[in-house]
Amino acid sequence: EVQLVESGGDLVQLGGSLGLSCAASGSIYSRIYMAWFRQVPGKEREGVAAVSGGGTDTYYADFVKGRFTISRDNAKNTVYLQMNSLKPEDTAMYFCAAGRSYAITSMTPLDFNYWGQGTQVTVSS
Repeated sequence: EVQLVESGGDLVQLGGSLGLSCAASGSIYSRIYMAWFRQVPGKEREGVAAVSGGGTDTYYADFVKGRFTISRDNAKNTVYLQMNSLKPEDTAMYFCAAGRSYAITSMTPLDFNYWGQGTQVTVSS
């Protein structure tokens, strides 16, 4: 079992930066890929970025490419999401999720067994 706790959400201005963290517990953490999702009320949860178990492979949704960076530190059992050039449309609850394999295989929410409680990111214009 994997337990996930996100932190770092805040209110930032247009064009600002913010870093999110996801602390994980569980023996399988370093063997599975991790992902960040986001959701706004009334809309489906959407995949933002993912990183493979070893941290060498990454995936980014088109709407964050070039602005967000996902990384992980397996020694600290933590996944990070650095968000730059933030836009009002980035406003959402951000969730950390644990995948089911070492390699990135899916960004469909139903394929993730473990989720954090979320951290709110609000970008003001």
